[in-house]
Amino acid sequence: MNASLSNGTAGPEPEAGVGAELLAALLDGMDAALCAFDAEGVVTHWNREATRILGWSAEDAVGRQGFAGWAVRSADADEVQARLMAAMHGGGRQVHEFALLRKDGSRVLVRTQSAAVTGADGKPAGVYSAFGEVHAQIDLERAIALSEVLFEDASWGVVLVDVDLRPTVVNVHAARALGGGRTTLLGRPLGDTVVQGVDELEGALQHVLAEGTPPAPVDLWVTLRTPEGERRRCWRSGFLRLASPLAEEPVPLGVGWLFQDVTEAKTAEQEAARLRFRGNQLQRAARTAAECEDPMEAAAAYLDFGLAGFADHALIDVLRGERLVRVAVTPEGEPGPCNGDNAEAGIPVRYGEGHPALQALDRTGAVRASAGPRTDQEGWATERQWPRDAVHALCTVLRSRGRTVGTVTFLRGATRPAFERPDATYAESIAVRVAASVDLAQVLRGG
Repeated sequence: MNASLSNGTAGPEPEAGVGAELLAALLDGMDAALCAFDAEGVVTHWNREATRILGWSAEDAVGRQGFAGWAVRSADADEVQARLMAAMHGGGRQVHEFALLRKDGSRVLVRTQSAAVTGADGKPAGVYSAFGEVHAQIDLERAIALSEVLFEDASWGVVLVDVDLRPTVVNVHAARALGGGRTTLLGRPLGDTVVQGVDELEGALQHVLAEGTPPAPVDLWVTLRTPEGERRRCWRSGFLRLASPLAEEPVPLGVGWLFQDVTEAKTAEQEAARLRFRGNQLQRAARTAAECEDPMEAAAAYLDFGLAGFADHALIDVLRGERLVRVAVTPEGEPGPCNGDNAEAGIPVRYGEGHPALQALDRTGAVRASAGPRTDQEGWATERQWPRDAVHALCTVLRSRGRTVGTVTFLRGATRPAFERPDATYAESIAVRVAASVDLAQVLRGG
């Protein structure tokens, strides 16, 4: 091996010089420190990374007999030299750790990988050794171990997405959450799995590619397509922009997306907030109703406060004899206060057989109803004598002093979801208060 390759001296022939320069450039461009010894243990090659780690230049190192007297302590020199040169006859690659001396006298623990160099006749001609600082090697091993754990055993989802926003790596947890296999999800658009919320998710990924890693995680609500049907989930998501460490300027490779399913916690949080709000509304309604001289005005106040965040319309039907009479209703179109101008009219409403209000009277409880997706929604509402934009209804009875005094109906438009069981409980809480006011109004009027 020619020592001139490491220190840039030209060879005797132009062709050989070009080859020597290329080899020297390759050695100096390596990320690992590299040195080589001939069969006698003389240093023949020393690259730039070796200089960076130990401070000894190629001029300092090339031509020296081993490391003794300069790059290793005298007490350790024989052992280090023997371990390095053992690779020449040991076969394969040998890994060792030992302490070397920097040019400034400080010590550094290195890990070496050594292997034999053979000559043209196939016989051992020397040894080359690549080495690096142990802590750097350990950092690399930790990074590799972390990567393997994240993509196998992590308790949260990890997805690597390329610049086209298509998954390139998916860990076990994420594949399970997305409802697919680790390989079946690769290269497919996220919209193949995420039915709703994909726009928000892809928007977040594009923002990270353009602007970098956001400072805090975000909660994303998505609806997934699964063999069992659609599922709505909330994922607390963190995003990391991935850039190539090999480029001179950061080049985005994609985005690392980490997420946890927090659906149950968010649902419980939302439900608690909803209950607090509804409780506050009932308290406010009670304070307002207490200042009303007319009990029907108090009943309308309960509806007005109860509608907030709950429904779009409400109406009160009072039993007079065996017929229901509409006595209060919120206006159609723009929101407004409940209007009780019909209280004195006494004109019965003509509800057809099977009307939800009549069903509520029969059951003495709450009844929910919704227009079907293929139903003429305006006709459905008009037929039931409700505002034309009503799509979902919740009817419940008004009970006071052990008797039924009427019904109250809450209505939602197409932009709101259908009423659910917890909504019926809240409607019954409002109905209890409305019923007491209606009953009082009847007593005062002798009705």
